[in-house]
Amino acid sequence: MTLFVDTSTWSLLLRRDTPAETPQTVRLLRAIEAGETILTTGLVFQELLHGFAGPRDRQRIIDRFSALPMLVPDRRDHIDAAALRNACRAKGVQIGTIDALLAYLCIRRGLTMLTSDGDFSRIASHSPLELWA
Repeated sequence: MTLFVDTSTWSLLLRRDTPAETPQTVRLLRAIEAGETILTTGLVFQELLHGFAGPRDRQRIIDRFSALPMLVPDRRDHIDAAALRNACRAKGVQIGTIDALLAYLCIRRGLTMLTSDGDFSRIASHSPLELWA
């Protein structure tokens, strides 16, 4: 299984002196230890860097993420993410632009998303987004 890890799970793991022990962080640590494929994208990387205070923390994130393959959205991803957002909105589910893009990247590439953000559960209930459970 190839995992796409959302910002929420990375934050729980990396932004604390002692990582939060949640099912998602435990799964992520197991995936890292087992050498599973874990993908990210520039938006997740950027969101993580926003919250860090100081060059040491910033550099730690940059170093750790340098080993992860990075998905680069193309024009089709943006078009179809907008369609996903519109389809969810038509069903009464409001989602953000970034969440729509992250969800669509996973849908298009058949990836399982590892997240602790409940917004993605709502997206998954109205789309083929696969979430780790």
